[in-house]
Amino acid sequence: MPQKIVIRGARVHNLKNIDLEIPRDQLVVITGVSGSGKSSLAFDTLYAEGQRRYIESLSADTRQLLHQLDKPDVESIEGLSPTIAIEQSSANFGPRSTVGTVSEVYDFLRLLFARIGQPSCTECGRAITAQSIDQIVDQLMSRLAGARIFVLARVPSEKGSDQPKILRELVRAGFSRIQIDGRVHELSEDIKLKSPLSRIDLVVDRLVLRAGIERRLADSLEVASRVGRGVVGVEVHSEAAGEPIQKLSFSQQLACSGCGSSFPELTPGLFSFNSPQGACPVCEGLGIAEKQARKTKRLDATGEPLSCAGCEGTRLKHTSLAVSVGGNNIAQVAALPVADAIRFLEQLPLEERQRAIGERIIRDIICRLRFLVRVGLEYLSLDRRSATLSGGEAQRVRLAKQLGSSLAGVIYLLDEPSIGLHQKDNVQLLGLLKELRDAGNSVIVVEHDSETIQSADYVIDMGPGAGIQGGQVVACGTPQDLMAQPHSLTGQYLWGHKRIPVPPKRRQGSGEFLVVKGATRNNLQDVTVEFPIGLMTCVTGVSGSGKSTLVVDVLSHGVARHLRRAPGRESSFEALIGWQHFDRVIVIDQSPIGRTLTSNPATYSAVYDHIRDLFAQLPSARVRGYKANRFSFNVSGGRCEACGGAGVVRINMVFLPDIFVTCDGCRGRRYNRETLEIRYKGLNIADVLELTVSEALEVLGNIPSVLPKLRLLGEVGLGYLRLGQPASTLSGGEAQRVKLAKELSRKSAGRSLYILDEPTAGLHYADIEKLLSILHRLTDSGNTIII
Repeated sequence: MPQKIVIRGARVHNLKNIDLEIPRDQLVVITGVSGSGKSSLAFDTLYAEGQRRYIESLSADTRQLLHQLDKPDVESIEGLSPTIAIEQSSANFGPRSTVGTVSEVYDFLRLLFARIGQPSCTECGRAITAQSIDQIVDQLMSRLAGARIFVLARVPSEKGSDQPKILRELVRAGFSRIQIDGRVHELSEDIKLKSPLSRIDLVVDRLVLRAGIERRLADSLEVASRVGRGVVGVEVHSEAAGEPIQKLSFSQQLACSGCGSSFPELTPGLFSFNSPQGACPVCEGLGIAEKQARKTKRLDATGEPLSCAGCEGTRLKHTSLAVSVGGNNIAQVAALPVADAIRFLEQLPLEERQRAIGERIIRDIICRLRFLVRVGLEYLSLDRRSATLSGGEAQRVRLAKQLGSSLAGVIYLLDEPSIGLHQKDNVQLLGLLKELRDAGNSVIVVEHDSETIQSADYVIDMGPGAGIQGGQVVACGTPQDLMAQPHSLTGQYLWGHKRIPVPPKRRQGSGEFLVVKGATRNNLQDVTVEFPIGLMTCVTGVSGSGKSTLVVDVLSHGVARHLRRAPGRESSFEALIGWQHFDRVIVIDQSPIGRTLTSNPATYSAVYDHIRDLFAQLPSARVRGYKANRFSFNVSGGRCEACGGAGVVRINMVFLPDIFVTCDGCRGRRYNRETLEIRYKGLNIADVLELTVSEALEVLGNIPSVLPKLRLLGEVGLGYLRLGQPASTLSGGEAQRVKLAKELSRKSAGRSLYILDEPTAGLHYADIEKLLSILHRLTDSGNTIII
């Protein structure tokens, strides 16, 4: 195995023909200012080439895709082994994806319930057990002598079955009656049935319990179960005691002894909300009344769609929920926080047979749950929708899955795994990364966190600036080597020569407060908090302590409900005082700015509307009669129809994640040939989308409607972003800063409540300094900021 990964002539994006040697089997951190080329090196070069080589090793049919995959612009890479990228993006999660499915813990949980689960009747609630013929006979022979026994067998009536033949076999076995459409008829050897054949419900064989009947009873049950293909019921009536008829049911499948209703076979698929076998038929496994909410606009107090009325948000059928382990069904176990789920499984009371079958499965589930705890996610529940996770949480769920795979000789690429972690949790994360390294893997992390950088075996500092000013290796070596380099901006901050300045004077605020009384949502326990108005307030604490619940789920939604005069009483708190001081509440979180391939910073910030207007006003466009919508890739007319204006085409890999390849029709340009013939300063509309924000300021800076929006994008540290960069490729921190720039472009009367969720995520020290200056400017204008 080579000792180094050797890169020669890397020119992907802004990388400037760099040569680099990265030591293998070590914890390597790639750092630098935002936009300096870190991700271009780690993901667009190393991972892209590793993925391409992997596909090259597969079957001939799969290798045909190679011509559609763009080879990274690099001369050579040596020492490259299989690569696994664990990124932040949650845009590729489906609507049914949960923490349990992504981490694969739910797969083991389904297996556990299928093997040792105790089903209960959905009609009467009684416990259901499957019994063998010998068990049924033994139970019947323990009854009082002289009791009458009725053996019931459902006869198949599907099209094409040879029922007279089946009935004759039952007559020879001793069955004496048949029930058709509710009416009971006597059976004889000479069976004559009307045509078309009426539906046959069941056949009845009446016996009297006395000595020597065991063999005949067993034979009757055997024949009934073989030809009946369904539930075989046994009714016992004791003449001597005058007892009411008691129905005992038997089947190769499960059946209720109380009401005789059948139960499906326990398989892992019965507990899957991704298959018709287990998914709730009302919401199709989504858990929310999505279709109803879209039509009626009915939302809960937090603005989320209401839970499905059919399954109450559990996603599963009633039969799936009627199976329990330790008194809980699978939805109840999945709803537990990971830490509580571990305690539940560790204390699970099991019978000897259940222990023999389920002990290994339980051990594997607990092992995987502990990996989630070790990456700081003990507060998440397995049924949490993946789309609601932050970028850092989504990445750590994937990391926990990889920790359970026990691979060696792999290159792991991680994108800022420390995002969203408290310092206490970060120590655990670093320990896990070192475990991956010590298992014989190369761990390469793109990171700004100082603790992670100082814990690395090797550090690569990219820069010196962002965008066109970046793309070079400024310094590399141990963390101590980096701090000794005066031209390394990162090293200077680590050494302490540069610092983010602390304000010399604190604001006094307005003296008024926004007060939440008695908050009791999620893990909040009757919390009362005062937020000063007119100041910048920071809410901190360990991961899962309730920060987002308090600020986003309770405070922001409560203020929003009062401002829009929404009817109904808020159930998350007792009282909200001081909301009258605000005209609006703006939540700027790390959720994606769009989930489609045509969403990008230009469209979200509305810069693109003005750019399209500009191109429509050019003389060459007016001569052809082109309007502004001609330059939109979201509507027909000017876009490339082969890719629908996306520039790429999705390839379904079946057993691998889908791959997006450059469109053959437009070669990634998004537009048709006629549209691209219109140029401004020598650039067509596709060229403008390829400009970074900093480059666009030089080209479009003389346009009054465009200048302020581009300038704000640059001020929040996004000067390196391309205007047309797909939203799905943005990190959570980048998406948040795009939202912040859009909000800053709007006029404010100074009565706004801004709520930001970890706005420094993914930022270098120098970029944090820029962001803080903007937040101070907002606060000085009379707004209130809660971070």
